[in-house]
Amino acid sequence: QVQLVESGGGLVQAGGSLRLSCSASGNIFSIHAMGWYRQAPGKQRELVASITPTGTPNYADSVKDRFTISTDNAKNTVYLQMNSLKPEDTAVYYCHYPLWRPDIYWGQGTQVTVSS
Repeated sequence: QVQLVESGGGLVQAGGSLRLSCSASGNIFSIHAMGWYRQAPGKQRELVASITPTGTPNYADSVKDRFTISTDNAKNTVYLQMNSLKPEDTAVYYCHYPLWRPDIYWGQGTQVTVSS
């Protein structure tokens, strides 16, 4: 059983930064790709960023050049550094593993609110 715990969300002004963390119960991120998703009120959950076990990132166009995903396998943690935040980034952010199995292993989510 894999447990994922997100942290780092909060309230920030537009243009500010936050760093989200996704901590896992074991050394899993070196095995399969994982993803950060977000869901805004009234909208579908969308994939924001993903990272492979070898560290190759992929980003949604809406966050490219603003968000950075990275892994610390020694800490069993994946980070999402979010810079130049916009009000439209407001959402609950979830980490998910493995990327190819949408039916299992989601964190509880962390709220990110960006004020204008």
